[in-house]
Amino acid sequence: MNTKIAIICCVVIFVVIAGDQIEVARGAVSCNPLQLSPCASAITSSSKPSATCCAKLKEQRPCLCQYMRNPNLQKFIKSSGAKKVASSCRIPYPKC
Repeated sequence: MNTKIAIICCVVIFVVIAGDQIEVARGAVSCNPLQLSPCASAITSSSKPSATCCAKLKEQRPCLCQYMRNPNLQKFIKSSGAKKVASSCRIPYPKC
């Protein structure tokens, strides 16, 4: 009986710790499309994305599907320029 209680306690502790880790990871990114402003020239022209652009794109990656659903941002996020920038930064283009 004591072994079962110990196993249950370990599972509960693991779930609590894992849940906290997931919540921290989610809370780490603040979805703000203005954070992608360093990428504007690379998206709208043929210029290469800067290191800052790539860093911001990686940081905002969890937010890209949210941006794609926004009618005001769709034309930029779904553009061929955005796909080119994602490819140049070696960031997989989201499939939402």
